[in-house]
Amino acid sequence: MRKPDLHDFSALLLQLYRLSHELPIQAFQDAALDLIKPVLPFDASMWGTATTASEGIDVRTLHLHQKDPEMMVEYESYKHLDSAAASFFGKGHGTRGFNSARWWSGPKYAPFLDYVRRYDQNNIFITMDSDPRTNFMQWVSLFRADPDAHCKPEEESLLASLSPHLMQALAHNRVMHLDRTLAPAPSTQPRGAAIADLHGAIYHCDVTFIALVQEEFAGWTRQALPQSLLEHFMTAQSTYLGRHAVMSYRLEQRLLFLRVRKRCRADGLTPREHTVAGLLARGDTHKDIAAILSRSPATVRNHIQSIYDKLQVGNVAGLIHELQLAG
Repeated sequence: MRKPDLHDFSALLLQLYRLSHELPIQAFQDAALDLIKPVLPFDASMWGTATTASEGIDVRTLHLHQKDPEMMVEYESYKHLDSAAASFFGKGHGTRGFNSARWWSGPKYAPFLDYVRRYDQNNIFITMDSDPRTNFMQWVSLFRADPDAHCKPEEESLLASLSPHLMQALAHNRVMHLDRTLAPAPSTQPRGAAIADLHGAIYHCDVTFIALVQEEFAGWTRQALPQSLLEHFMTAQSTYLGRHAVMSYRLEQRLLFLRVRKRCRADGLTPREHTVAGLLARGDTHKDIAAILSRSPATVRNHIQSIYDKLQVGNVAGLIHELQLAG
């Protein structure tokens, strides 16, 4: 292992941020870890977020690199013995490299030492950044299977230098993914965006998202999604239709990628009325629509009148404008 000089280190960081802009979210973390292996060798890795508690960490998001998911299922039985993770609690941030047999020595830790040995975690690097106010943390763990491949001080220092860039590049990658996959339809209305996990913790949000959610949920503190909103999404309903705001999401990598806009009159249309309005907007007459939907012309005329009343418009041009507000 050769410690990179300043030029090599700068080139590595430039490549890291380039990857964060170019790769889809599911591929970036593997590529980033592969990028640092030549300068900081390891066999496997975990990269995730969690909250801390007396019984150990509660994992929120997790990316496993060359690791069996079964490992984390088993970890739940032993996490109260993970004194390495606990040593970071309340510290803000830090980086450490250690030998597992030395760290978890003694009868108390024998079950946990057996666990890490079975999963080839004989030498471990951990780098972590946490918020002591919320007990929320993000971390990367690097594992070496060889018991003799000890963690060197210069390697620990290198990981400490790389760590904030890994975390920031991941944040950039998620925002780029948000912009690409949830790009709004043309609209004159401002739209907000955010990223949150399945517990509601917010990883990113813009000023429009903040303003619209505060209007919808009085007293919202911005530390997490409103509980009622999170519960709505957890019932598999993809759109939240509130009094002041409309919000939708996509679920990927155990993250909610959210979009929000101000509620408009078109949101009050029924599904059938939305269909009729869309056909009117493309230029179909009420007779055309009746034939398409297998309804009588009189029924379609009633739908059209109801649509105009709800949208408070008197012609197709006004209808198109109102539909565009809803995207």
